[in-house]
Amino acid sequence: MELGATQTILVVDDEANIRKVLSALLGREGYKVLTASDGEGAWELLDSARVDVVLTDLRMPGVDGMQLLKRVIKRYRGLPVVMLTAHGTVDTAVDAMKLGAFDYLTKPFDKEELQASIRKAAAHARVRDAEPGVRHGGHGSRYGIVGRSPALDEVFRTIQKVAASPTTVLITGESGTGKELIADAIHQESPRTNKPLIKINCAAIPRDLIESELFGYEKGAFTGAVTSKPGRFELAHEGTLFLDEINSIPLEMQVKLLRALQSGTFERVGGVSTTQVNVRLITASNRDLTGEVAGGRFREDLFYRLNVVHIDLPPLRERRDDLPLLIERFVEKFNNRLGKQVVGLTNQAFQRLMIYHWPGNIRELENVIERAILFAEGDKIAEDELPNVLRDLQLSPISDTREQPKPEPYVLVENIALSSSTVSEPVGPLKEIIRRHTYSLERDLIGRALKETRGNVTKAARRLEISRKSLQNKMKDLGLRSEDTDDEDVPSR
Repeated sequence: MELGATQTILVVDDEANIRKVLSALLGREGYKVLTASDGEGAWELLDSARVDVVLTDLRMPGVDGMQLLKRVIKRYRGLPVVMLTAHGTVDTAVDAMKLGAFDYLTKPFDKEELQASIRKAAAHARVRDAEPGVRHGGHGSRYGIVGRSPALDEVFRTIQKVAASPTTVLITGESGTGKELIADAIHQESPRTNKPLIKINCAAIPRDLIESELFGYEKGAFTGAVTSKPGRFELAHEGTLFLDEINSIPLEMQVKLLRALQSGTFERVGGVSTTQVNVRLITASNRDLTGEVAGGRFREDLFYRLNVVHIDLPPLRERRDDLPLLIERFVEKFNNRLGKQVVGLTNQAFQRLMIYHWPGNIRELENVIERAILFAEGDKIAEDELPNVLRDLQLSPISDTREQPKPEPYVLVENIALSSSTVSEPVGPLKEIIRRHTYSLERDLIGRALKETRGNVTKAARRLEISRKSLQNKMKDLGLRSEDTDDEDVPSR
């Protein structure tokens, strides 16, 4: 399937001929094209249809491109906006990019440059869906990030310690854990908060274009370079540059990136003059960079330069205390978006969400809630309105061989148990009931896993399918101790 085969481009321009030309050009590229003659019309389409990329003129009567951009940034986080501008307003277009626009093109635009820019924006739209859209204020959130579990508290403490410094930060974690939100929080809490926060997903940029994206290019540097254009480093001057999926940068580019970090200087592609910038760098990866270094795919010297402060985001399965809050916020979000009045979930549906393993993390939870609300027939999401992966869960007790469950007074799904007493819990505050049972069940399961592994924390963590560090933190919180050795080579007695 073509890259843009299922993606929608919204073209916004007050000139009918321009809309017609762009629609034909993008249609031939395989995109579905929507058009609007001004910012108000574009806003109505954004509210009623799924749009992957916005291509808008900068100067229009009424709501112009800059006003539309600001609205999009506020309501549709991560939606790429490409600006069309005349030569006399290039400075304004650069300001738009510092504000959050994805790219800009000058009129009359070059066909190849337009196609390349839209392809990059469309690729960015695809990969941005790997990160969740959980950003709400109010109870149970900090920096606009929903969560108050011990695992997330540690992340918040690190943000508070490092935000004020210019230190480079590396954020790691599985896809869907919210790495971009952490980068946003660091920038917002830093002295650079009123300066640009420039983002680029390295996985969405073709290998042969990554250098020009980072460092910019001069007119005539390559086919399609009809004007000079600054790169992300220049745009982020005195602000913050966030490079997501840093592991995707080719080895040959890693050398140039390292030099720019060490010296704060670089040259545009096709240029001869040196540019100096003051940029605070934050990077993120969903892969273990130490493994990438060992495999020869990532430079060791660059890794150490990036890994000054390391924030490791826990997966959702290690912060189940946050599930009720996240579910509540997503129900509210999609009620508003879909015009529904769902008040919550039935007990059975809620239990299945609480015991599921969530390999797709927060993004998967968001998608599940959106789908369930869309299909909900009553005021509560029912068990049969959940996806098959949740309805078909097989319940079994903790065991090395889950295919042969043993009779136990509790059932376990993906290593989280539901006590038989849960069903008879008196009616009361739902969050408090969940908190009490989570504490009791975690203490019971961790205690049993430690007993079965003779106190070997590493083996117990492996059995529970959580990290060793997370298990140690939970043991501390629950008042559990391991009296035995943690040496993998010592056999169980």
